[in-house]
Amino acid sequence: MTERVQKILSQWGIASRRQAEKMILAGRVSLNGKVVKLGDKVNLKVDRLEVDGRKIKPVNRPDLVYLLLNKPAGVVSTCNDPQNRTTVLDLLPATLKEGQGIYPVGRLDLNSSGALLLTNDGDLTLTLTHPRYHLPKTYLVWIDGHPTDAELNLWRRGIYLSGRKTLPAQVRVVKQNAENTLLEIILTEGRNRQIRRIAEQLGYQVLKLHRTAIGEISLQLPKQPMLLPGNYRYLQKKEVAFLKKTIDSNSNNLAALKQERSS
Repeated sequence: MTERVQKILSQWGIASRRQAEKMILAGRVSLNGKVVKLGDKVNLKVDRLEVDGRKIKPVNRPDLVYLLLNKPAGVVSTCNDPQNRTTVLDLLPATLKEGQGIYPVGRLDLNSSGALLLTNDGDLTLTLTHPRYHLPKTYLVWIDGHPTDAELNLWRRGIYLSGRKTLPAQVRVVKQNAENTLLEIILTEGRNRQIRRIAEQLGYQVLKLHRTAIGEISLQLPKQPMLLPGNYRYLQKKEVAFLKKTIDSNSNNLAALKQERSS
């Protein structure tokens, strides 16, 4: 199977995607004796890929890692940040951050917090982040004011954002105080700032947004303390199996997705 060289270098923990591109542009990467160009592809079963003269072998690939992080607000969901803000990888120990090729699956915006998956499983990331597939995600959202039943029903049925209607959502009132309302919202899509944009369209401001679960994977395991902000844990075997089931159920389309992303 062929993959773009910079993707291989990233997934195999040799460099981040951005660093890999810089290494290629600097002429430090060669494929079958020729200097690699951005966009070149490699099949490590038959090709010889070298970085600074050192051959990259299939046995060098790190083990697959699956983590759940409770992202604090103010941390960016990227591997590197040009503004030098704290990234989700900065919250991991060096043993996980260096040489493992781990990156976030999707993202939470800067001011949002909560459940975020991190992995070096490229097939999993490709499947879970493609808009064709709809893994439910659960949020607790504080908004100002008290939305009416009619407004909440609009949210449930779907609202047009940028000319396209959102998918139906589960929205329920958890509690209210004199000024604000706490909602539980379950989405099966993840458009950019979707919850904040819908709330604004209905005339409300999101005060706090926290993701509590991704499918069956929750920050709160049964009979265990809540995963604290800034902390991470390894996924349980049954949680990894849940994610693998998502991949398997879409295996017929995985090759098409890869071709779509690389074209």
